Amino acid sequence: MTSIEKILQQAINPFDSVNFRPGNFWQESQHGKLTVHSIHQTEIEKITETLDLVNGDRRTRTILLCGDSGAGKSHLLDRLKQTLNRRAFFAYIGPWVDRNFLWRHILRNTVDSLLKVPPGQQESQLLIWLKSLSIFKEHRFLDKLLGDRKVFIRKLRESYTADLYNANEFLGVLYDLLDGEKFLLASDWLRGENLDDDDLTRLRVRHPIETEDAAQKILANFGQISIDTFPIVLCFDNLDCIAGTTDGETNLQYLLNFNSTLHNEKFKNFLIIFSLITHTAHKYVNRMQPSDLARVDRQVLLKPITLNQAEFLYKTRLSSLHKRANPKPKSPIFPLERAILETSFPGGKTNPRNALEVARKLVLEYKTGRSIISEDAIAAFRLVWLNAFDRTQKQVTRVRQFSSLELVQMLKQAILALQINDLNQRSLFLDRYTSSTLSYNCGDRKVGVVWIEEPNLNYFFYVMKSCQEILDRDLYDRLILIRAEKLGQAKNKGYQLYQRIFTKHPHIHIISTLKSVCYLATYQTLYRASFAGELVVGNQTLDVERLENLIRESQVWQDFPLLQDLGLIKSNPRELNILDSAREFLINLVKTQQLIGRNTLIENAIDRFPQIDRLDLNLLLDRMCENNQIQILDPNASQDEQLICIMSS
Repeated sequence: MTSIEKILQQAINPFDSVNFRPGNFWQESQHGKLTVHSIHQTEIEKITETLDLVNGDRRTRTILLCGDSGAGKSHLLDRLKQTLNRRAFFAYIGPWVDRNFLWRHILRNTVDSLLKVPPGQQESQLLIWLKSLSIFKEHRFLDKLLGDRKVFIRKLRESYTADLYNANEFLGVLYDLLDGEKFLLASDWLRGENLDDDDLTRLRVRHPIETEDAAQKILANFGQISIDTFPIVLCFDNLDCIAGTTDGETNLQYLLNFNSTLHNEKFKNFLIIFSLITHTAHKYVNRMQPSDLARVDRQVLLKPITLNQAEFLYKTRLSSLHKRANPKPKSPIFPLERAILETSFPGGKTNPRNALEVARKLVLEYKTGRSIISEDAIAAFRLVWLNAFDRTQKQVTRVRQFSSLELVQMLKQAILALQINDLNQRSLFLDRYTSSTLSYNCGDRKVGVVWIEEPNLNYFFYVMKSCQEILDRDLYDRLILIRAEKLGQAKNKGYQLYQRIFTKHPHIHIISTLKSVCYLATYQTLYRASFAGELVVGNQTLDVERLENLIRESQVWQDFPLLQDLGLIKSNPRELNILDSAREFLINLVKTQQLIGRNTLIENAIDRFPQIDRLDLNLLLDRMCENNQIQILDPNASQDEQLICIMSS
């Protein structure tokens, strides 16, 4: 028999804040068993009603979803996706980098989301969407349709009376989605990738989707074709992170212009959800033009939760530990008490994050038997970073998953975190390639960086030509090209210019790696959460300045290849082996939990490092104990009952 007291001491704190973070619901999905369905159920029902209206008449509608920081806006979007994914297709639209690329950003994010495979399904949303079109229900002609591109295109054109933009090419690319060898290429065209001429020829299209107008019309095509299937829900999240106005306010006007265009141009079968912090929304709504406000069909406000709901939230988090206890605890929220909620929130209301933070601190104090005066922020941040980085690695599978514009913006944010004060936010080139460049001073040298991953070699040539012009004007001491995509062949003019510039000192070519992109993408996720006041690390809610400090203090970037190649951080003289990484993980976990069971440590380490066997991990713990890094409180007890803490000073 194991008492609940011992179970709590040995377990990970069920209210641990490592995962209290918003993000893309295709990457950060919450565990369904931890959801309290009574929380914000009314708001979900309102949004579901609006979705049903779209499904009924196919008219696009817009919802403004508001809530304070910590109210659960991103969690609500995730619940909507989990609940309604069999009745609608869901796309997550994050903040955009440049307003001049807004439509292309939305199209790219939409297709990226449609490429995700929903839980319980075998195929992506995109293929489910395509195969749910009416022509696939005509079984008599299905073999003929799938075997003849022209018949497929003609039949689809006959099925939709409304004009489609660039119909033959668009429908032809949809046909190529059904070809396993062309699926990725066809998806890239729909995402707006600037494909090379050879790839365009394979798809039988003349041009990539390279303008805002083309992206707008392709998005309209998706809605128009989906009128005989499910609506497409575009969820705009983290909008407080978009570029602001000159007075520092979040600039939503371009988003409102986008929304007005959807309604004015009568886009079909979309449900638009804008998620905003209440304070931002109220300030902006008061300044909105009546015409913009009229295009918002419904406003949904996430209200604070009641103490009963907070209590049920505690019960849900503690239930798995209570089930293992014998005898059973007298209270379903033990070691917490209802009185704690009433004392902490005398108004009878709170938000989920605040309720969880109160519980986290109290459980930590119960585990250790003392008041918690301070917590190790660096250890907590290292675990947050590790969890976020692992999730990123599972989702980001190639460098070109992001546009060059996004990659450069992420690199700028990373350089700012390093306090490179001479970073020039203005770009190198005064033409169409400005978005792919940045510059900074390194000592007394002025360095220009160009990052382009577009496969189109004509585009590559013009960028190389601009690089040569920059050097001819003697504006930079060093140019750095970052590119993993092909460079062309000796006969290509772009390749010739590349050879002339980037194979000679002091200019260099850095081949971008997936690992570096994962570093950038992970930091972007944390940056956006901190900007919106949604990033919780230990007992702190971080702002951007504190996040940047922790990035530097924690040294989580010591193995960041791109920053090493750029000379912005020193290369690690000794690469950590897997046991070194496991040791660091174990120490950080003990520091944040303060008291934890030996077996719990081992199980968490196995989850993180499955290539290390249990015996080696136990030996590692013993060595850490011998080196006075950790302390086993009861060394004579069985391993199942041993408790571990950090060695006191």
